[in-house]
Amino acid sequence: MTGQILRWNLFIGGHLSSSVPVRLVERTDEAQLVWLKTGTPMWRTDLPGGTHLRDIPPQDRPVEGYPAKADHWPLGSALIHQPAGAGHAVFWFFGRRQKFRGWYVNLERRVHHGEDIDVADHELDIEVAPDRNWRWKDERSFAEKTGHPAYWSADEAAGIRTEGERVARLADAGTFPFDGSWCDFRPPSHWTTPPCADAPARTVLRHHGPGGPSPSGT
Repeated sequence: MTGQILRWNLFIGGHLSSSVPVRLVERTDEAQLVWLKTGTPMWRTDLPGGTHLRDIPPQDRPVEGYPAKADHWPLGSALIHQPAGAGHAVFWFFGRRQKFRGWYVNLERRVHHGEDIDVADHELDIEVAPDRNWRWKDERSFAEKTGHPAYWSADEAAGIRTEGERVARLADAGTFPFDGSWCDFRPPSHWTTPPCADAPARTVLRHHGPGGPSPSGT
């Protein structure tokens, strides 16, 4: 149902990084669109010394995962397109006065179950400017993680990059989702900022598969 609150859960190397409430904009058999508002109350992994989860080797993390602490989504508001069965999502990022700032392609493996959208991050991403010029992001850290059992094999890494190349060609061609649609999106005025949900039930994904541990569900 449009306006339904879901939970977008991001996992890095099998461990929870963040859990943010989002609102459903549209859902079809082909894709789902959700809205993430800047400043939304959320849960974030409580890490020592202000480090980032992606910089902590999985073998150095507690087996049960890190605790989560309450926080707020610090980045801009975003409309997120999640194509069914695809290894990526596309973010439309918006700044002040809802000004469109560009697209962000997050390469990932995603599983939906109930109100949860569990995302296993694939590290390698693509930034696409409003003029559709694009560049790879985090290539070095993607290469460093390749071959680690908590992440992806060399063969899987090749598939992840191929997925990114496929989406980049869409940007080059100016076809959806880079055709200008949704760049003027405004959420309905009656949508309030989602409240902070209960603390995440899972901080570790237990079942392994391509791209690291994988959630169960469909």
